Amino acid sequence: MKSLQPDTPASLDSLLGGIDPAVARVLDRALSGADVTAEEAETLLGTSGRELTAVAAAADHLRRETVGDIVTYVVNRNINFTNVCIKGCGFCAFSRDFREEEGYFLPEEEIVRRAREAWDLGATEVCIQAGLPPKMEGDLYIRLTRALKAAIPEIHIHGFSPEEVLYGSIRSGRSIREYLAELKAAGVGSLPGTAAEILDDDLRDRISPGRIRTAQWIEVITTAHELGIPTTSTMMFGHAETRTHQARHLILLRDLQHRSGGFTEFVPLSFVHTEAPMWRQTLVPGLRPGPTGMEVLRVHAVSRIVLNRAIPNLQVSWVKEGPRVAQLLLNAGANDVGGTLINESISTSAGAGFGQLLPPAELRRMIRDAGRIPAERSTTYKLRRVFDHEDADGRDALDVAAADAGRFGSYRELIKMDRYRYQHPSRSGQSVSQ
Repeated sequence: MKSLQPDTPASLDSLLGGIDPAVARVLDRALSGADVTAEEAETLLGTSGRELTAVAAAADHLRRETVGDIVTYVVNRNINFTNVCIKGCGFCAFSRDFREEEGYFLPEEEIVRRAREAWDLGATEVCIQAGLPPKMEGDLYIRLTRALKAAIPEIHIHGFSPEEVLYGSIRSGRSIREYLAELKAAGVGSLPGTAAEILDDDLRDRISPGRIRTAQWIEVITTAHELGIPTTSTMMFGHAETRTHQARHLILLRDLQHRSGGFTEFVPLSFVHTEAPMWRQTLVPGLRPGPTGMEVLRVHAVSRIVLNRAIPNLQVSWVKEGPRVAQLLLNAGANDVGGTLINESISTSAGAGFGQLLPPAELRRMIRDAGRIPAERSTTYKLRRVFDHEDADGRDALDVAAADAGRFGSYRELIKMDRYRYQHPSRSGQSVSQ
């Protein structure tokens, strides 16, 4: 094994000296500043016991070296304005066919109302994602963006996944580049890098036939970056993928970042199986019921090691993992805990049991208890407030509002509300159809 860098802690040096030499060599290369290969990443993704402890320690060391001890969060609201979707992804328990009674569609004024309420409570971002309703007008996303920016000019719109951008471009007859340019002109500030799952078409055909292809996802993301629209990046794991799939996905994202430089963060997303159709209906042979705890630890730690120099911000999803596990992952390479997520619906509908909102004060408490410094950030990771002293925490307007458990409603309530019931355009003449 090569000698470690002089500033590598003695405790980490000791850990590397007592583990499988193959694992130690990969960690030594990573700690020396080298990019690990897909094969080396796969080796790390297969660790357990002392080797996994060393992987997590190395990830934590790289995190501290790269981004320091500040852990960030954003105050935001999710507005999933419809659950009606023409796709039938096996992992999605959120979507409904247009003929189902539980399909809903929020009108423009309600979307704007929710955004304004969030802004008044201190949110700086609204995350706009939804299903793909049939016969949708191609400029719907553009119109919604304009309406939101007209009402709340300073709010950041983190909106429309690559799947939605592709659908909008197809429905409008525009190219992906033209459509993205119009979204940017309307006021979209960044795109969620969701709809990625695992970027391998054979696997995608198993878990989500008809989903956006890998090449199309890459085209949307890289075109957005070229136009100056930043995006996040994600990976859904713990379903039918292998360690090879995971490793190749991480390397692909790293290569894309070297090419276009527009990723603001990487977010590993555990597959929530409870209500997923492909789990409940036994549609995919060999499907796992989500990742184990050790796999969650491995994926986060290895993500830091693989992506550290390319994508320095590693977000842990408290919605997927729960606040306690999310807190533990701050010691395995993560430096961000995501957002307050008022009205998160997609993971909740799949069976995630950790609520649709975590107030800022609770996020700060979780971060501080992990021995780190809480800070509120913007969507693009500009620091807004650093809470370097506990007496600076206080209570925000959203903390007070969150005490009213029923204030923001829930997904289960929303899908039962007649006032927002989806009406197919051919029957209702609603303005979102062609």
